[in-house]
Amino acid sequence: MNKILFIFGTRPEAIKMAPLILEFKKHSDFFNIEICLTGQHRQMLDQVNGFFGIISDYDLNLMTQNQSLAEFTARSIEKLDPIVKSSKPNLIFVQGDTTTVLAGALVAYYNKIPIAHLEAGLRSGNKYSPFPEEINRKIAAQLSEWHFAPTLGTAENLKKEGINKNIFVVGNTIIDALLLGLKLIKQQDEIEYKEYFKFLNFNKRIVLITGHRRESFGLGFENICYAIKDLANTFSNVEFVYPVHLNPNVRDPVNRILSGCNNIHLIKPLDYPKMIWIMDKSYYILTDSGGIQEEAPALGKPVLVMREVTERIEGVESGSAKLVGVNREKIYNESKILLKNKMVYEEMSKKNNPYGDGKTSERIVTILLEYFKNHEEIYS
Repeated sequence: MNKILFIFGTRPEAIKMAPLILEFKKHSDFFNIEICLTGQHRQMLDQVNGFFGIISDYDLNLMTQNQSLAEFTARSIEKLDPIVKSSKPNLIFVQGDTTTVLAGALVAYYNKIPIAHLEAGLRSGNKYSPFPEEINRKIAAQLSEWHFAPTLGTAENLKKEGINKNIFVVGNTIIDALLLGLKLIKQQDEIEYKEYFKFLNFNKRIVLITGHRRESFGLGFENICYAIKDLANTFSNVEFVYPVHLNPNVRDPVNRILSGCNNIHLIKPLDYPKMIWIMDKSYYILTDSGGIQEEAPALGKPVLVMREVTERIEGVESGSAKLVGVNREKIYNESKILLKNKMVYEEMSKKNNPYGDGKTSERIVTILLEYFKNHEEIYS
């Protein structure tokens, strides 16, 4: 039996790991799957795992109030090491670019266990944006044995850094999760979702907004908020819905600038099922989220990316996304075009999704099944 340990700790990691874990579990005669959560996010992590039916074997629950990156990294390495030593997996999976990824990859390396990096090769070219994710990814790449890249461009990024072995272009599991999640929702009664969002008039166009990035704190977030306020004042027949991140650096300017606008709805953060449901109902999306940049094109939703650079450049290159930064005028003007110019809107919404077809998990499992079967003398 070949043991694979999945290490993750945030909501985005859980979303992207879930379909892969479920696919591996279809081969329980060959793979023994264990799951270790760091709890870098707590409530949001638990919501996603519950939705997909993922149950952990280890839960370190490391999250504390106002934790620094250094503190969390140190605690994660300290607590993960005995888990890895006890589990003795044949392979450790990490996903993306979080502090949990950095710690998990280091601990796997220290214990000389091969690392599989899911969503490998994304690069913005700026080590401080996204921060600290850009460097987390680069370190994980140097330590990993297996690199599951979502696109040809991300695979090329790895090769430019001298990584030439075991790179597989497979798409992104976030599309697997999105399609599976919407299927699960539609199998249920959608009344729960319609009731939750009853404050919205779905006869009007809905603009979904998300924002939380560290590099925008301060003036950047104020610019974002003033741009949204300008849009709401100009387009009174459009509904703007903003699930507001709990971080005070986000919450304070958002509430100060946007409260009291009749067609701006500031709501608490959404769990994953409600987020993908409202994404599916939206006209277009304003975001700085990496995951939404990947999900929205799969739903035919244009994306305006409120960041100066993005490591998900394929969406911009395909025309399904535009970079607008945190510039008040640019956010307003590009939004105005989408709301007034039907031809531009349809051109963006009809672009092919560059991030996957919903079969990424199947590809990865097939690759590893074949490899493990051909190397049983090593992994038995």
